[in-house]
Amino acid sequence: MQHSQIAVSTAYLAPLEYYAALASSNSVEIEQHEYFIKQTYRNRCAICGANGALTLSIPLHERKNKTLTRDIRITNKTNWQNIHWRSIESAYNSSPFFEFYKDDLIPFYEKKFDFLIDFNFSLQQKIDELIGLKINYSHSNYYNTTIDNSIDLRDSFSPKKISTVNFPRYFQVFENKNGFIPNLSIIDLLFNEGPQTLLYLKNIF
Repeated sequence: MQHSQIAVSTAYLAPLEYYAALASSNSVEIEQHEYFIKQTYRNRCAICGANGALTLSIPLHERKNKTLTRDIRITNKTNWQNIHWRSIESAYNSSPFFEFYKDDLIPFYEKKFDFLIDFNFSLQQKIDELIGLKINYSHSNYYNTTIDNSIDLRDSFSPKKISTVNFPRYFQVFENKNGFIPNLSIIDLLFNEGPQTLLYLKNIF
C-alpha cells in the first residue's frame, strides 16, 4: 500500500517494519519536537548475534524528563561506537554482504556526533542510499498532537510491542541455532540479502 506522506520518530538502525513504512511512502516527516521517550528505537536497535537477538543502545546525556528529541545529546564518555561496531562485525562478519557494505557504515562509528537526531538521520540517509530507497524527508517544525496530512506512525514502532506483520523468512547467519528472528534492524536484512533488500521491504505491506 502506497502512502503519500507519513510521520515517524527518529530511529537508530530502525527495524524492518519502520523501513517497510518508508518504502511505501513518497514523503516522510521525522518528528523532532516530541518529548523524548526512553527505551524505544529512537536510540536502540536489535541485531542477531550468535546467542539470539542483541540490543545495542546509544548512551545519552542525563536530561530532564521533558526534553525535546531534537535536544537529546549523545554522551561519548564510553567508546560506545567501537562497542557497537565490534558487535555488528561479530554478528555479521560471515553474512553474504557484510564485506560489500561495511566500508560505507564504518565512518558512522568513527566520527563523533553531538545530537542523536543528527546521527540517526545521517545514518538513515546512508542506509537509504545503500538499498536504493529515495525519500523526500522533512523535520517537524513544532509538535502536533494530531496530523492531518500524513499517516501518523510516530509511536507505531516499539521494542515493547509485538509486531502483527507477517515477515517473510530470509537467510540469517545464525538461523540454524536461533531460528528465524523477524523485524530486526535494517542491517540484518541488508547484510544477509544485499541488493534484494528494497524488494523485500516493498513486499511486506
